[in-house]
Amino acid sequence: MDENDPRIVKEKGLEARVAEIIEPVIVDLGYRLVRIRVNGNNGCTLQIMAERPDGMMAVEDCEEISHAVSPALDVDDPISGAYHLEVSSPGIDRPLVRAGDFVRWAGHLVKIEMSVPQAGRKRYRGHVIGVEDGCAVIRMTENQDGQDETVRLPLDEVGSAVLVLTDELIDAALKADKAAKAARGEPTDDDSYLNH
Repeated sequence: MDENDPRIVKEKGLEARVAEIIEPVIVDLGYRLVRIRVNGNNGCTLQIMAERPDGMMAVEDCEEISHAVSPALDVDDPISGAYHLEVSSPGIDRPLVRAGDFVRWAGHLVKIEMSVPQAGRKRYRGHVIGVEDGCAVIRMTENQDGQDETVRLPLDEVGSAVLVLTDELIDAALKADKAAKAARGEPTDDDSYLNH
């Protein structure tokens, strides 16, 4: 587990049992678990969402995780019956599951659903400012006066938080991907082919 930045949004029930089994395997490989979902697609599908510490994920990373967690799942067998295993990256409109995610994606639009209502309200939408004293700080522009309002939402009471797909988010994700590739010494995409 990532002791420096543990997940604050966690699964319940069967999904929590699966996370308990596979998270140590994923961490040993150098990845971070983002989310587990078990759904009825194709009979039953186990979706594992993971990422590298730099927030990136390649097809090869997904394959490595899949090969590593399969034996652990076979031994503990938390899901009765046949299921399909699907490993993926968080994607651009990703869930925010750690305090560090709220810091990394500051300035971007997020939708949050609280597990515990705050002043009678469970759903929030606004721009992430960051984290202060165990709270996600969000700037909302949807109050009745049309004025910006800053709210502080306790991280340990966040039920779900997902980035909203915007042009700014796509641009930031592309820049982060290019920087991560450059840091790993991988070739980066070049726009020069557009000029030919």
